[in-house]
Amino acid sequence: MNKDAATPELMNRTIDETAKELLKVAEKEGISTAFQRAAEVKPCPIGRDGMCCKHCFMGPCRITKKTPHGVCGADVATIAARNFGRMVAAGAAAHADHGRDMVLLLLAAARGETEGIEIKDVKKLHAVAGHLGIETEGKTREQIGEEVALRFLEDIGRQKGQPSYISRAPEKRQELWAEKGLTPRGLDREVVEMMHRTHMGVDQDPKSLLHHAMRTSLTDGWGGAMVATDISDILYGTPTPIKAKMSVGLLKEDEVNIVVHGHEPSLSEMMVVASQEPEILDYAKSKGANGINLAGICCTANEVLMRQGVGSAGNFLNQELTILTGAVEAMVVDVQCIMESLADVAGNYHTKLITSSPKAHIPGAIHIEFEEEHAMSVARKVLKTAIDNFPNRKKGTITLPDYVSESIGGFSHEYIKYMQGGTYRGSFRPLNDAIMDGRIQGVVGIVGCNNPRDIQDSEIVNLTREFIRRDILVVTTGCGGIACGKQGLLTPETMEAAGPGLKQVCEAIGISPVLHVGSCVDNSRILTIASDMVAEGGLGDDISELPAVGLCPEWMSEKALAIGTYFAASGVYTIFGVGSPVAGSEEVTRLMSEGWEQEVGGKLEFVADREEVIRRTVEHLTRKRKALGITEYAPGKFGAEKVLMDMTDRRKLEDEQKAKAEAKK
Repeated sequence: MNKDAATPELMNRTIDETAKELLKVAEKEGISTAFQRAAEVKPCPIGRDGMCCKHCFMGPCRITKKTPHGVCGADVATIAARNFGRMVAAGAAAHADHGRDMVLLLLAAARGETEGIEIKDVKKLHAVAGHLGIETEGKTREQIGEEVALRFLEDIGRQKGQPSYISRAPEKRQELWAEKGLTPRGLDREVVEMMHRTHMGVDQDPKSLLHHAMRTSLTDGWGGAMVATDISDILYGTPTPIKAKMSVGLLKEDEVNIVVHGHEPSLSEMMVVASQEPEILDYAKSKGANGINLAGICCTANEVLMRQGVGSAGNFLNQELTILTGAVEAMVVDVQCIMESLADVAGNYHTKLITSSPKAHIPGAIHIEFEEEHAMSVARKVLKTAIDNFPNRKKGTITLPDYVSESIGGFSHEYIKYMQGGTYRGSFRPLNDAIMDGRIQGVVGIVGCNNPRDIQDSEIVNLTREFIRRDILVVTTGCGGIACGKQGLLTPETMEAAGPGLKQVCEAIGISPVLHVGSCVDNSRILTIASDMVAEGGLGDDISELPAVGLCPEWMSEKALAIGTYFAASGVYTIFGVGSPVAGSEEVTRLMSEGWEQEVGGKLEFVADREEVIRRTVEHLTRKRKALGITEYAPGKFGAEKVLMDMTDRRKLEDEQKAKAEAKK
C-alpha cells in the first residue's frame, strides 16, 4: 500500500463515521479502496476539462494553447461538445436499457412467463394505460399489461413521431420542444444519432451537438427512466412511506448478511420474498446463523428500501468498505456503478461476489444469471450460496461499526399527492399555496453520485441542511438520498432544523423537510411532481417558471450528465459540483448556460464552490418568485391567516368524505 496516502488524509475524504472506521481496516490490511486510488491516480487535466479527443486513431489529440486544433482541424469547442454528447448518450442508454428490461419483464409477466413476478399494482397499471390512451374497460390486468408493454416497446424503437410520455409534460413545454426541434423520437434512434453525429467528420458545430444532446436526454427523462419507474411500481408496488435503517452498521454478526448492489429491482425483490420462506430460514439455521439479513448499496438499495423497508448499507463509496466488515457472505450485483475492485476486496475475505446480469461480468466473481422465467428459483439459489458461505467467516476479522440511523423513504409522486389531502382531496394545492404564501421558498432536488475526488456526502448533506434552514423543501434520490439517510435527515424530527415556514408545513403533514423519492431512475418522479405543480396552477404555465433548482453536488457518472441535461431541457436550472467536463471550452460552457436558458428556459452549470452554489440557487429561486409576484412569508398579508391542518384534521376530513360517498350510494 502507498504509505504516502496516510490514514488521516483518507479519513478526511468522507463525513461517514462508519466509512472512516473501515478505512482504518483497509490500511491495516493493505487493501486498496477508491479513496486511496483517488489520491494516487491523478486525473489528466486536459481530458478532465474535455480537451482531449480520441474518437479516431489519428489521435488522441490533446488541445493546448500551442496545439489549438486536432489533426482533423477540430477545435476545443467541437471536441468538448462531442465528448459531452457521447457521455449523455451513454447515460441515457444506461437508464433506457434498464427501462427496456423492465418493459420486457412486464410483457413476460402479463403472458404468464415469469416465476413469482406478477402485476401487483393494478391502480398504477390503469393510470399508465390512461397516459398511453389504452382502453381498460372489460380487460384483465394481464391483457392491459401486455398492451402497455407493447406500446412502450414501440416507443423505444420509434422512428417518427414522439414517445407517448412526452404528453405528460406541461402543454407549454411540449410546444416549446416542438418549436425548437427538440421533441425526441424513439430512444434507440436518438442515442444512435448522437453516436453518429460525434463520429469523426460529422457534426462539427458545438451548438448543434449540444442541441442533440438535449434531445437525446429527453428520451431518458420522459422515456426510459420514467418507464422504468412506472413498470417497477406496477410489478412491485408503488412506494409509500416506510421505515428503514441506514449505514453499514445494520449488518449483523449472528446472521447471514447479503448485500444487493446496482440498479435493477427484480432479483432483489425476489430475494426479499424468498428470504422469508420457512425452508430458507431453516437452512440458514442449519448452518449456524440466526437469520438472514438483506442490505443494499446504491440504487438497488433504494428500490428495495422504498418498497420493502430493506436497509441500506451505504451509497457508491461504501461498496468496498461494506466487504471490509468481514461480515458479508455475498454481495450480489447487477448493473451500473459497480467497481471492478470488488472482486479483489472480496478475495481478502470469505465474501462471494455474485454477478446476476447477462450484460455485466466481473473476473473473479461467481455468475448466477437472473432469468425471469425462473426468478424465484434463482433467488433461492443465490440465498443458499450465501448461506453455505456463513461457516467460512474468518475469526477475528469482523468489524461492525455500531452506528445505524433511522430513515423514512418511499415518497412516490402518488403519495406526495395523497399526503396533501388524503384519498378524496389529494392534490398539489397545499404545496403550491405554501410556496405562494412564502412558507416554502421553493423546491431543490439534491441527487446523484459520490465522487472520491470530493469529500463523500459532505456537499450533499451540508447543502441539504442549509436549504431546509432557509425554508426550501428538498427532494432527494439515489446516492444523494442515502447520504441524507446516513446522517439522519430522512425523519420527521429533521423538521426541527428547518426554517419556521417549512417547519410549519412539515408539522402539519407529519413529514421530514427532506423527502426520499427513490432511485436514480426515479428522478422521473421529480419531473411528474413538477408537471403536477404546474397543472395545479398559481406557479406559472411551465416547469421553467417554478421556483425550483436541481443539484448534483458529487457527480461522477455519465447517467448523471444525462439526468442533468434532461432537467435543463425540461426548464430547470441545474447545477453540478466537483468539476466540469467542458471546462476547456468557454464557448461550450456559455452555450450550456446562457444559450440553453434562452432556448429552453433551463440551464446546466458546473460550480464546485458550496457557497457559490447556495448563492446561485437562492438568487434563482428569488428571481422566479419575483416573476410570479410572490415574496417572503408575511402572516396576514394575503388576507386571513391560513390555518394548516394537522394529521388529526386530515383524518377527520377524510372520514367525512368517505361518509358522504357512502351516503350517495
